[in-house]
Parts: sequence; C-alpha cells; structure tokens
Amino acid sequence: MPILKIADNDCFYTYEALGHDDTIVFSNSLGTDLSMWDAVAHKLRDHLNILRYDTRGHGQSTIGSDTVSIAELGQDVVALLDHLQLDKVYFCGLSMGGLIGQWLGIHHPERFKKIIVANTAAKIGTAEGWNARIAQVKEHGLESILDGTAQRWFTPVFREKHPEVVNDVLQKFTKTSLQGYIANCAAVREADFRKELQKLRVPTLVISGTQDEVTTPADGEFLASSIPRSRHVQLNANHLSSVELPAEFARDVLYAAKNEGDFYLKIYQ
Repeated sequence: MPILKIADNDCFYTYEALGHDDTIVFSNSLGTDLSMWDAVAHKLRDHLNILRYDTRGHGQSTIGSDTVSIAELGQDVVALLDHLQLDKVYFCGLSMGGLIGQWLGIHHPERFKKIIVANTAAKIGTAEGWNARIAQVKEHGLESILDGTAQRWFTPVFREKHPEVVNDVLQKFTKTSLQGYIANCAAVREADFRKELQKLRVPTLVISGTQDEVTTPADGEFLASSIPRSRHVQLNANHLSSVELPAEFARDVLYAAKNEGDFYLKIYQ
C-alpha cells in the first residue's frame, strides 16, 4: 500500500505508470476518496499515466491536526510529485479538489501543463453555511447529513437509475474521518481565490454541472472569465459530474490534455 509521509500525515496514493509520456493527477471532492475517479481513470488509461491520492483526512490518508488549509493540501500534491519525480503533469480536481487546483495553478504553475477544475468555484458557499454544517456533524455525525449530501451530489434521475453507485459513494462518505471532514470543511470555508485568478496562467479547463446547485454554472463562468487562458464547458449533471457522466468527463479531460496550444479556444469548435 503506497504511503507517503508528509509531516505528521500519511498520504495514500496509487500511481499507474502505464508507459505514457504524460501523467494526470486527480484530486477528490470533500467527503470522498480516490475511488470517485475509478470510472474516469478507466477511460483514460490508454492515454495517460494515472496518479490518484486521498486528500488529508479522507480515505486512507490521515490528518495529524484539527486544522488544515487549501495551501497545505496543495503542498501535499507538490510533495507527491517530488516523491515520484514527476516534473510537469496535468491536474484534475473536483469541488475541493478544484480549489486545490486553483491554488496550485497560482503558486506552482511550473509543475502543470494544464489544469482541469470541475464543479468548483473561486469561493464555495458561505461562512454561515459551513459553520452550520460543522456544528451539525460535530453533534450528530456524518450520517445526519447523508440525505442532503445525496441530493447535492446526484440528480434525481441518476439516484433512481444507479442506486448501487450512489450507495457506494455515500457509504464511503460515512466512513470519512470526522476530524478530517471538519478540518477540510473549514479549509473550504476559508478559501477565496476571487481576487487571485488573474495570476493563474496555466491553461485551464473549467467543467460545470448544469444541475449543480453547490457550485453553479455561473460559478464556472466566473472562473473561466477570470482565468486568462481558460475555457468553460458544461455537463448535464449534478455536483459529482465525474461519477454521473464519466465518459463525457473523460472526453473533456482528454481533449484538454491532448490538444496542444490554445485548446481553450478550440474546444468543441
């Protein structure tokens, strides 16, 4: 089981070195683990090496304190790249992973060929909303927000047609470390890149879900209009678009990765 020790934390990761020239790093959403990328990774194995990891306090990665920041989570990615001697890669993050991608693009642009941020925003939610969620799970546990999480993450049609997928994702959600979940909620609450996006000079693809009420298409459009070299596409999905529409998601990621130059001007034209 590959574990990288970063400070007081164990970072669990899987690296599939498949003989390709390029590697893509996937970063998971709050309350999920690296398995959220299973179906997308399957679609991309013929084209890219695949690096996935569990964010601190998620899955099999530990968290050694009650607080963490998006900057620290971003530094974990850099440490992982250094450990594996990967100089320059593609990055794809969803929701909280998208916040990590924004931080990386602003602070470590030299490590990334292109960045894909999905179902995310420059600032996600409000302090009041995050504080209420933290208070709820502290008192009643993660199970107390299970129904609301399912509604935020998946469309009604997907929940009806694919209950086994939904149940698997939700089961892993309930197994998330409560300490890790709360710390990462606070990290998302504090993150705000609205005034920094002009500094993100890495070519960036923004993916939104048309039915996502957590990070809306308007949030995605704000990102695309603020990041100098970017393009915005929308999928007919809710918040976990990579789980609902893995083939379409992988198509967009691969198009961004494999089209050289100003892919953000050419996509779907």
